[in-house]
Amino acid sequence: MLWLWWEWEEWAVSLQKCSPDVALLLLFDYDKVELANMNRLFFQPHQAGLSKVEAAEHTLRSINPDVPFESHNYNITTMDNFTHFMNRISHGGLEEGKPVDLVLSCVDNFEARMAINTACNELGQVWMESGVSENAVSGHIQLIIPGETACFACAPPLVVAANIDEKTLKRDGVCAASLPTTMGVVAGLLVQNVLKFLLGFGTVSYYLGYNAMQDFFPSMAMKANPQCDDRHCRRQQDEYKKKEVERPKQEVVQEEEEVVHEDNEWGIELVSEVSEAELQDASGPVPDLPEGITVAYTIPEKDGASGETVEETDQSLEELMAQMRKM
Repeated sequence: MLWLWWEWEEWAVSLQKCSPDVALLLLFDYDKVELANMNRLFFQPHQAGLSKVEAAEHTLRSINPDVPFESHNYNITTMDNFTHFMNRISHGGLEEGKPVDLVLSCVDNFEARMAINTACNELGQVWMESGVSENAVSGHIQLIIPGETACFACAPPLVVAANIDEKTLKRDGVCAASLPTTMGVVAGLLVQNVLKFLLGFGTVSYYLGYNAMQDFFPSMAMKANPQCDDRHCRRQQDEYKKKEVERPKQEVVQEEEEVVHEDNEWGIELVSEVSEAELQDASGPVPDLPEGITVAYTIPEKDGASGETVEETDQSLEELMAQMRKM
């Protein structure tokens, strides 16, 4: 399966948690805030000209001043910056020398995404990738566990697989579609998945898509590709297989239900007090529902013929009263 996504924002974010109320956010970006970014519903007009990490830190501090931030205004795809980026991932935790708990990829180009993928594969770092399509009406989030699930290089977009310079895809004077609603939905799905992963509740999605045109949310899990071009990914796959072999297997013991009575000397049977016909009469019609949805109860149709009725007549009220006197 191939993807061609245009990202919803231009950040790489590293998360480190210590307790539910203590966290550290590491922000990476090298772009500046422009007025065209106001549709992100995050930046403000007076922040135009600031670096995005600086503007983001100011806004986030106003929301929660108790969270410490570490901002880096540089391009993670260059050699020197990539080395520093990897160092902060592996040693930038709250505890000195500890790695971060999670990396979020919210970038808008394949080069930056491949850099994050390479760094996380080499370090064995769990990360989440996200994106919005170029037409701005679909998006996705993906949990990537090196060696266990498919990395970005395991099933790359055609542009990456064919080594096409993505800069050639951009046309002068033409901007990719951008809908803050789609970006907000995808960002919300990503943050919800982050909370479930870090706090350990619910079911963490490995891959969750969003199609705004049909309100369709496909979900699936992708295994790592043994022929992945990233050598670190293949190394992580080998290490994961060794761990699975060494992991003790859990034996499933099927408990047999104890038989209370072997025989039925007196011929006792349990029968329903309501017949099938009575049950059907007491139930109402079941509507045609999508798969997976059932009704809790049904309301029987009202019988409009209940009670005695009087036939219609053309006689006047005086004539009817005269008949009653004779009775």
